[in-house]
Amino acid sequence: MRSTVRLLANVKPGRFLEAGTPTGLTGLFTHEAPRSALIYIYTSTLDKLKALPETSVYRQSAESLTNHRLKIVESVKAPGWEEWAEKAKAKIAANPEVFNTPEGGVDHEGGAYGKHMKSVKQGRTFIATQNQLEPDEREEEWDGETVATPLSEGPRSSAESRSLKGIARPRPGSDQKTITWEPEPPLEASQIADLENQLGGGLIEEVIQVAEGELKLVDVMTKSKVWEELEDKSPQGQWTYFEREKGTEAPPKESK
Repeated sequence: MRSTVRLLANVKPGRFLEAGTPTGLTGLFTHEAPRSALIYIYTSTLDKLKALPETSVYRQSAESLTNHRLKIVESVKAPGWEEWAEKAKAKIAANPEVFNTPEGGVDHEGGAYGKHMKSVKQGRTFIATQNQLEPDEREEEWDGETVATPLSEGPRSSAESRSLKGIARPRPGSDQKTITWEPEPPLEASQIADLENQLGGGLIEEVIQVAEGELKLVDVMTKSKVWEELEDKSPQGQWTYFEREKGTEAPPKESK
C-alpha cells in the first residue's frame, strides 16, 4: 500500500519512511518510531496483566499473544542500534538525577521546555521526553480566579516584610539540567515491511492502534473481574454445540 501511494505521488521510495506522510489509509500517517512504541505498549500490557489471577484464561491468552508479538518486534533492530543502546545506558548512569521516575523527585528540564521521564517495566527501561512549550498567557482562558488585591505602596509593616523575606531565597541544589536524548535509530523501510509481514496485522501503524486498544482493554477486563464465576449460571449444554468436536452435530433438544 505504501508503494502504491509513492507511485501515485511520483515519489521515488527512500531508505527510510518519512514520519507524518500518508500511509494510504485515511487519517493514518506514518509513525515516527514504531518499534519503540510497540515495545513500550506490549510491555505495558504485560505489566498490567499481572493484576489478573494466573488462572484467568484471558490473562493466559493475552500474555501468550503479546509475548509472541513482542519477541518479533524486538528481533528487528535498526542499523547502529547496539551503539545507540550503549550510549543511552552510559548517559542514564552518568545522570541519575535527571532520568528519575515520575514518582521520585524532580523532573529535570530536557531541551526546550521538555522533561525526561524514566519508567521501568518488565525489566526494560524506557525514556520518554515530554516537550512542553512555554505557555502563552494570551491563549489561556480565564478560569474565574479572582485578582488579588495589589500591595500598597510605600513602607511596609514588619508583618509584611516577614512574609516577603523568603521570596528571593535561592533553592538548595538545582532542579534544571539540560540533557540531549537521542532517539532510537529508525528502522529502514525494508525492515518495517518485513516486520509487517511477520506480525500479519496490516501496516505497522494499524498494529500500533490495535496494541493501544488491547492495552486499554486490560483495564476494562480487570474492572469487570472476568476471572470470576458468572452470577447467573449458563444452562447445561448451552455451549456444547460450539465445541470443535461437536460442531457438526445438531443442538440438543429441549425437554418438555
